[in-house]
Amino acid sequence: MGLDIYAGTLTRYYAQNWKTVTQQYAEEQGWTFQRITPNGPAEPEEKMDPAEIQADMESWRDQILAMILSGTERQYTPWQENNEKPYYTDKPDWDAFGALLVYAAAVLQEKELPPVVEKNWDFNNHPLILGLLEDEERVQSWSLFQGVTWWLPIEDSFYFQAPLPTGDTMTIATTGLLMAELKRINELGWKADDDTILSWSKSEGYPADMETAADGTVNKTAEHNQYDTESLAKFAFSIMWQAAGFSMEQGVPLLMDY
Repeated sequence: MGLDIYAGTLTRYYAQNWKTVTQQYAEEQGWTFQRITPNGPAEPEEKMDPAEIQADMESWRDQILAMILSGTERQYTPWQENNEKPYYTDKPDWDAFGALLVYAAAVLQEKELPPVVEKNWDFNNHPLILGLLEDEERVQSWSLFQGVTWWLPIEDSFYFQAPLPTGDTMTIATTGLLMAELKRINELGWKADDDTILSWSKSEGYPADMETAADGTVNKTAEHNQYDTESLAKFAFSIMWQAAGFSMEQGVPLLMDY
């Protein structure tokens, strides 16, 4: 099960009017794309009327904003929902996202970063992350360590629990909080400028002798059972940085698709 990052309207997301980078690559190569899930090939989903989806997303948005503004004097402009606004997407996959979390845990605790990580590793049980989670006061304001997978285009920094449009209750955060976290990681560690950060999504990450097949799986032209931790962390950081910036500039939600 891979991990893609999507920043765009919820209408476009649920209307399936977007393509992952793997899908885009497959089309460029003239390949047939089929999404593979843990239970096998994904069944084609019945597409709803985008106008109906937009109405549902606007209703959900208004309910969420009313909930978080209740009892306060704050005001947030509702983000625009439609099926046409541009979107950003890229694919860090779980190994790189986990490397980013371990890097963040290392710099926050001023501890040494492991030089390599194993393919398909269980980053949630890495000692650096477990050690950080023991410090509840330190991590309670971090969406990246609270299992957040949705961020809304709001500049203020906070997170909350609420039902998603699907009805599942999740912890949701703001893009303002995510961007603050990313800036903090960079300040404590790399201290890289914006151009350098943007370059990492092309120059860092998985070994160059790996390729993505039409079904979205990663094929190796050479055997790789370990990856450079910091390179994966930089790769995922760049993707999250670009997605968070896009979310704020375009006024659209950011979410993890897996």
